Amino acid sequence: GVRGREGSRAGAPGAPGGGRLLTLPSRPDLCGLAGPGLASERLPRAFSKGFSSTFTGERRQKGDPIFEALGATDELSSAIGLASEFSSEKGHMFVEQLHKVQCMLQDVGSNIATPLSSAREAHLKRTSFSEKPVLELEQWIDSYSEQLPPLRAFILPSGGKSSAALHFSRAVCRRAERCVVPLVQAGEADPNVAKYLNRLSDYLFVLARYAAMKEGKEEKIYVKPEA
Repeated sequence: GVRGREGSRAGAPGAPGGGRLLTLPSRPDLCGLAGPGLASERLPRAFSKGFSSTFTGERRQKGDPIFEALGATDELSSAIGLASEFSSEKGHMFVEQLHKVQCMLQDVGSNIATPLSSAREAHLKRTSFSEKPVLELEQWIDSYSEQLPPLRAFILPSGGKSSAALHFSRAVCRRAERCVVPLVQAGEADPNVAKYLNRLSDYLFVLARYAAMKEGKEEKIYVKPEA
């Protein structure tokens, strides 16, 4: 849970794999981003017998790696939402960036829920994930890193509620990345999705340090406990 460096929809309402049936029409108005959006949903009346559907209509067991990745991505968005609320209370301007990240995670979930092995061309067009969001994250990382003091020791998740919540989000993001990488390696998800989660964890780490600095909170440093 310590870093020494600088600088779906499953389980969610209207989410593929979340025990709901839905359609995903284009919603350019969703969070100001083009792409698949939430639409009508119909709650199931009976237990799904341990299976759920991907966006392509394929039925898979709920323990499938795709749904593990979707669940981790949904949990990440929830963690970021909590961090955003703490940060908003402190007047941090980066809250809008966090909101955009949550919207991008919806697109990440759409891509994960569309396994390439069973996707048709129409599915791929609606759930593709480009490198542009990755490059944007890198710009944000550079911007905040330039304002931070050098990191000379391992730090512990700390620095106030905003910072601690961002550190927690970063840890959840790392787990989501670990869930997605096998899907990319198996050719079931776009490599840009894994890249995005990788850079997102770095962004959240830098942002946690930035929040602590702006709030005048001290970051706790790792000290080896005495035996």
